[in-house]
Amino acid sequence: MGRRIGQTLKTRWLAWRSATDTIGAGGDSGDGRDRGDVPGWVMITVMTAALVVAIATLATPALQNLFTSAINSVSGVGGGGGG
Repeated sequence: MGRRIGQTLKTRWLAWRSATDTIGAGGDSGDGRDRGDVPGWVMITVMTAALVVAIATLATPALQNLFTSAINSVSGVGGGGGG
C-alpha cells in the first residue's frame, strides 16, 4: 500500500511539475487562469507598511498626550475619594 501511495504522489508531482514548466514568461498558464501580479502586490504591501509607520510616527505624541490628559482628568482614581 505504501508503494502505491508513493507512486501516486510521484505521478502527481510530475504532472504538477510539467504544468508549471509550461507557463510562459507573461505568467499565464495557457488554460485561462491568471497567476497574478506578484511584484505589484509586493509593492502595495511595502507601501502600505510605510504609510502605517509614517502615520504611527506622527500620531504617537498626540495619542500619548490625549491618553495622559484623559487619565489626569479622571477623578477618584484609587478609591481614596475622601467623601
